[in-house]
Amino acid sequence: MSDAFPDLDLGLPGPRSARRVVVAMSGGVDSSVTAALLKEAGYDVVGITLQLYDHGSAVGRKGACCAGQDIYDASVVAERAGIPHYVLDYESRFRESVIDDFADSYLRGETPIPCVRCNQTVKFRDLLATARDLGADALATGHYVRRVVGEAGPELHRAVDPGKDQSYFLFATTAEQLDFLRFPLGGLTKEQTRDQARRLGLEVQDKPDSQDICFVPNGNYAEIVKKLRPGAADPGEIVHMDGTVMGRHDGIVHYTIGQRRGLGIGGRKGEDGAPDTDPLYVIRLEPETRRVVVGPREALGAYEVRVGRLNWLGDATPAGGSGGDGIRVAAKLRSAQAPATGTLYRDGAAARLVLDDPQFGISAGQAAVFYDPEAGTRVLGGGWILGTGDRTGDAGKNTTSPRLTPAMPPRISPVSVAE
Repeated sequence: MSDAFPDLDLGLPGPRSARRVVVAMSGGVDSSVTAALLKEAGYDVVGITLQLYDHGSAVGRKGACCAGQDIYDASVVAERAGIPHYVLDYESRFRESVIDDFADSYLRGETPIPCVRCNQTVKFRDLLATARDLGADALATGHYVRRVVGEAGPELHRAVDPGKDQSYFLFATTAEQLDFLRFPLGGLTKEQTRDQARRLGLEVQDKPDSQDICFVPNGNYAEIVKKLRPGAADPGEIVHMDGTVMGRHDGIVHYTIGQRRGLGIGGRKGEDGAPDTDPLYVIRLEPETRRVVVGPREALGAYEVRVGRLNWLGDATPAGGSGGDGIRVAAKLRSAQAPATGTLYRDGAAARLVLDDPQFGISAGQAAVFYDPEAGTRVLGGGWILGTGDRTGDAGKNTTSPRLTPAMPPRISPVSVAE
């Protein structure tokens, strides 16, 4: 092996030839290299590709994982690596858990992240169970994240390559799942992965990364949502926070919290009649009245974030209630956003994050992922964003979707695609 991979040890007891590892193969370079390296390291490797949506309509489609060309690419890699390869039809599960969920989220005025839902349900619940049924000792994926064994057991850490780190998308991984999962590429950069693909002679070595949601390969998610949920195209008013009607829209599905461009409204005039040149942003969405509320950027600022369905992976548990000490965290509130520091308080399955400084554009339906504020690499946990407020809990800044509760999280959009 190369210097980048002197020895691929998954920490499984006994001879490697007796340790079966199922690899989730999407057809991309990352999962292909994972499978080939594990085979080279001596493990009993089985490749599984999930067909997640209509194979017939997806054949030949570019940038769409788990269907069409990518299924074929995965089979070619498996043949070259000399490992058995199976394609499992998970189409109905994927539609119910991810696609339908994605469409319903937009109807509720949320901003969904289908990659998180796919990892949480189809991959790390359904596929993991299938891997166990096949007698596997571990399930390996091509995600850029690290599994580190600490004093209390396996921990989830950021990848070495910050530009490819996918830990935000894996926050819902449970401790039990983490015990079974392996992420061999977490210590590599993307270019090192491609170098391994070239060394191994894999035909996908120069295959570009997917940039769109897999089932929306042209990037036009609004059309998908409107097709599945025609009500998403119902027109409504665009209203300023002060009550002024600014214009009309063709469906709240076209808008997200914090959006500035493409609002489709004219300018405002001040009290003196002069044009008001301050930009306007989407402050909140009101699905029940089909209103899009806009206002100045400062109205987006929030000091508190309410989180539901908390999945905790850290050692210390946040103190419950506002009277507790809480726990210091670095929180990512969007996948491409830098972490912001704050204090996390837990109340059963829900939590409240009090930020040191206001953050802008926080939307219900996104994820709040908490990292160790000192070392900065360990994922302590995360949950679904239910709503926001200022230091006094001002309801005027509340972005809560009316149907969300701590017990029913939002169905959460990737800025990058997790393979």
